[in-house]
Amino acid sequence: MARYIGPVCRLCRREGMKLFLKGARCYSEKCAIEKRNFPPGQHGKDRKPKIVGYGLQLREKQKAKRYYGVPEVQFRNLFEKAVRQKGVTGENLLGMLERRLDNVVFKIGFGTSRAMSRQLVRHGHIAVNGKKVDIPSYLVRPNDVVEVREKSRENSAIQGALEATAHLPAPNWIEVDRQNLKARLLTSPKREDLVQIKLEEQLIVELYSK
Repeated sequence: MARYIGPVCRLCRREGMKLFLKGARCYSEKCAIEKRNFPPGQHGKDRKPKIVGYGLQLREKQKAKRYYGVPEVQFRNLFEKAVRQKGVTGENLLGMLERRLDNVVFKIGFGTSRAMSRQLVRHGHIAVNGKKVDIPSYLVRPNDVVEVREKSRENSAIQGALEATAHLPAPNWIEVDRQNLKARLLTSPKREDLVQIKLEEQLIVELYSK
């Protein structure tokens, strides 16, 4: 399935909450949810469907996919890996989504959104443990060092992102050195450290377990 390239504010409106897909705009009064908090489409204002059962499970899955920017096939593969791991499947799934390289780059503040962070990774601006990694889905492990490559340190987009995200706190599972444009993963994220939005991962587990 191809990656969605349409207007991302429609995705937030469809889920009825901010998914933080447009960087600084999401924190401003220009955010679509602030102005039009109803589903997109001609009859969006008038539609008030009652969602139960399968519909609730589907919405939670779609919400998580859109929040992290992960296509269906990748998302399903991560779920299968989460099932095989020890522990709670839903927490395992969210933990792997959080440890994706594009998400870690975003959490560090090198990008203002996950889409921008994904592009930085794909264009070869990011290194893990001193080696260039251009795969956004790469899973960062504890003690891995993520940094901007030497030749990219003066990149205007990265410098602008660092300035725009300077006020945002870093997750407590990542040690960030903004001055040297690097960070180290201290540990795997725990459930209380995960996601910026309200998400009921158990509904996703129930959906895929049918």
